[in-house]
Amino acid sequence: QAAPATPSPRCPAFHHQVSKMVQRLTYRRQCRYNTKSNKQRIVKTPGGKLTFQAVKKASKGPKCGDCGKALIGLPRLRPMEYRRLKNREKRVSRAYGGSRCAKCVRTRIVRAFLIEEQKCVKQVLAEKLSQAKEAAGGKKSKGKK
Repeated sequence: QAAPATPSPRCPAFHHQVSKMVQRLTYRRQCRYNTKSNKQRIVKTPGGKLTFQAVKKASKGPKCGDCGKALIGLPRLRPMEYRRLKNREKRVSRAYGGSRCAKCVRTRIVRAFLIEEQKCVKQVLAEKLSQAKEAAGGKKSKGKK
């Protein structure tokens, strides 16, 4: 008969394997609880010991205020790290750079242009209408005389 590949819990070899695996780790900072801000990574030192290494929170990064997409060309940092950056590193050299994405800026510009064009068209139509009224009013007055 062939021996089983994994030893059963009754076999002494099984207990030998289990006791050898675990190495206890302790936190290296003040906080002793597994909270969101106290995440750790297990790292093996050159001496062969396992230790905890503190992991920073992952940042979501800046998003467009209109559509909510991630902004291109800006670093994904935590809020306190953004304060340390220079102004040129916090924004893109464009109107609304660092606040809105390029597509949303384009639509804003086009919308503003079309609104202005619409105002001009309304004004021209109103002038034509007033001229037509004057001409019609003048003709009627002339006809009445």
